[in-house]
Amino acid sequence: MSKLKTAVVGVGALGRHHLKWLSKLDNSGLVGLYDIDRDKAARYAEEYRCQNFESLDQLASETEAVSVVVPTTAHYPIASFLIDAGVHCLIEKPVTLSVEQAAALGEAARKKNVKVTVGQIESFNPAVRALKAYDIRPAFIEAHRLAAFDPRGTDVAVVLDLMIHDIDLVLMLIESDIVDIQASAVAVVSEQADIANARITFASGAVANLTASRISLNPMRKLRIFQRSGYFSLDLAKKQADIYRLAGDEQETEGFRVPLGKSGKDIVYVKKEDDGRDMLAAELEAFLSSVADDKPVAVTVERATEALRVALEIERIGKESLARMVTADLA
Repeated sequence: MSKLKTAVVGVGALGRHHLKWLSKLDNSGLVGLYDIDRDKAARYAEEYRCQNFESLDQLASETEAVSVVVPTTAHYPIASFLIDAGVHCLIEKPVTLSVEQAAALGEAARKKNVKVTVGQIESFNPAVRALKAYDIRPAFIEAHRLAAFDPRGTDVAVVLDLMIHDIDLVLMLIESDIVDIQASAVAVVSEQADIANARITFASGAVANLTASRISLNPMRKLRIFQRSGYFSLDLAKKQADIYRLAGDEQETEGFRVPLGKSGKDIVYVKKEDDGRDMLAAELEAFLSSVADDKPVAVTVERATEALRVALEIERIGKESLARMVTADLA
């Protein structure tokens, strides 16, 4: 298998995981890294026996595909530079700070014929991938994404930091226009919203209720899908799915068939376990394969832009609720 010349821009907590996998994947030949913290860059370049690039110019001239793992505020200028130089990019989420910036990246990528994907990593969760075997037509989705406080994520509010993962999944699962968004948020330990809730209503009648918190003692990443004749419970942290479907007359090939009370109907239950595949490794491998085979990326800039648009609207409404609470406290 031929290897693409790869690199990482930004070797913080998440960037180091990108380094690890790009040094191991069969379709990746890790060339080097770049970070504005020169001491840290030198340390990891030595550890991974790769080049510590002195500038983005040097990195762009010697690589083919790059992971951009820097603070969100730097996504647009760095990705713009790399795309203009003809380098394929995986940009960590959220894609940019604004819809306009994201749209500009998408347009630049098309003009330069460069592959750009966005790190909405839950698309590679085995629990999510298990849904591909079923006809998913949600009527109601409920998501809870709760995490402990981590100061490194506070350059953006909790909606862009955490909830955007579930927004992306909801938009992927419910293929319908949004007709209404309601939201509320609370700032607890930072200057940004630390907990937020959103209710999204779609033209199809489907509704999604999303909660995200980064001040929780008990972490949770769960998504539940309710639809006619089926219920899907995804534990995204454990990477497993519990699938309950109303049984038809046909013979089921897998799962347990159990009576549904006195209804005379049966439920078929199937449990999909974690397949052991690292999600980031799968994401990076898929990105590099898209580059090598000139195939569409898994998460396009356009898809990430729509998730960003919804997230920013939720954030705007949440800020209004924050302001009303502050006003009420001062009254």
